[in-house]
Amino acid sequence: MNGGLVRLREIIQTITPSERKVASYILEQPQRLVGMSVAQLAEQSGGSQAAVIRLCKSAGFKGYQELMLKVAGDLQEERQPQGGYQEIRPNDSIDQLIDNISANNIQSIRDTIKILDSEQVKQAIDALMEAKRIFFFGIGVSNLIATDAQHKFLRINRPCFAFTDADLQLISSVMLTPQDVVVGISYSGQTPVTAECMRLAREAGACTISLTRYGNTPISMLADIALHTSSTESNLRSGATSSRIAQLNVIDILYLGIASQDYERSLQALDRTHNVIRRSRR
Repeated sequence: MNGGLVRLREIIQTITPSERKVASYILEQPQRLVGMSVAQLAEQSGGSQAAVIRLCKSAGFKGYQELMLKVAGDLQEERQPQGGYQEIRPNDSIDQLIDNISANNIQSIRDTIKILDSEQVKQAIDALMEAKRIFFFGIGVSNLIATDAQHKFLRINRPCFAFTDADLQLISSVMLTPQDVVVGISYSGQTPVTAECMRLAREAGACTISLTRYGNTPISMLADIALHTSSTESNLRSGATSSRIAQLNVIDILYLGIASQDYERSLQALDRTHNVIRRSRR
């Protein structure tokens, strides 16, 4: 998959000023990158050749050639009509809101697919399959993702926990064992409580999985398995809308990945839980 521009956009606020010059130039004029040498890019962007090389490493590319190829692939995809992110403006009509918000959510999922490492997803599913207990940690909007995950995983008979109280998250972190798996959820990757839970979980020997934006964040650097999502919410942060949709999509991938591998047992558990809920609502 491509995703060169997505990676640069996700890490641009966390890299050094010299790297940011290069990244900004590429994001503003990606079509000019194709065919450029490292020296030419450094000169045109006002950065340095060393900054170009460091940027490639920061964005997770094997080298400059891969960066150029990924961006070229992105440009090819952009020629196909797919919508893209839409700014939410004052006094938008209802029709505009419906179209723009839906387009942003769809684009977040598309961009997440580009940066989601399938090998890391496989490792996460395998770890969750083997876990004695699963703990989903998240604060604020991320806790909604954690609660949704708990609901799904319980439906297929996977012992799991998602506490809304931050103190309970911290307390449970020090009671973990090597048979447990922790999923730390934070789009920014910087939520202090979640980072501390991940640190304590590692000290206890538990397997740690992060679900954050792309790049090296405090939380992803504490993870044995790092999963990434993409979103753009530059001005309108209310409710962290598209980042939430992208995170929920990854949780669905993990949930259905387990259900697919353990199909018969999962199907039986879903039937039992569906029946008990249906009877309780009569």
